[in-house]
Amino acid sequence: MQRREFSIATASVATAASLGALSTPALAQAPAAPRMGTDFLVLDKPAPVEAPSGKIEVVEFFWYSCPHCNRFEPALEEWIKKAPKDVVVRRVPVSFRPDFEPQQRLYYVLEAMNKVDELHKKVFLAIHGEKQLLNTAELIAAWAEKQGLNKVKFLEMYNSFGIATKARKATQLQDAYKVDGVPALGVAGRFYTSGELAKNMDRALQVTDYLVIQARKG
Repeated sequence: MQRREFSIATASVATAASLGALSTPALAQAPAAPRMGTDFLVLDKPAPVEAPSGKIEVVEFFWYSCPHCNRFEPALEEWIKKAPKDVVVRRVPVSFRPDFEPQQRLYYVLEAMNKVDELHKKVFLAIHGEKQLLNTAELIAAWAEKQGLNKVKFLEMYNSFGIATKARKATQLQDAYKVDGVPALGVAGRFYTSGELAKNMDRALQVTDYLVIQARKG
């Protein structure tokens, strides 16, 4: 990725230098629309959605221990604030390996306890800012207790069938979208984009705006 980004940046500088000798008005063009297969993918088989009829679901696939997800969170929050009223955003924690599952369960316990708004960002801060290891049930429960949550109740919910089911469905959705890295975005069970495809996550959000319009067209 770093080599590709360096090549793109070098090519952009060279192009800008060569264009500087030409007439700017003659070269002014509207930004090209995102391209299928380059900026986003269309799923072979539609993925399940939870958004009600008439709403467009946007899924953010993430992992708490991912530094890119941590950096993306503020931009995503701003995007959510400005999203159209027919857009529903759903966060989905991924599990590429079995050791990802504790953090999957952490997210769904916070969701079940209506604590996502309060504690979601604090999980990122604990891991990336305070360098805490939140990768086992015991470590996670100890952290939750420090946030004012009842540890016994937290662990009971963490180990419940309902949370295990949500974690399993999250992994199934990740597989349906063929997620190969995070953060990544799915739209309407039909489209997929990521920083890898769009070249960076800021542009991935722009691509998502475009895909929302496509989904709205049906």
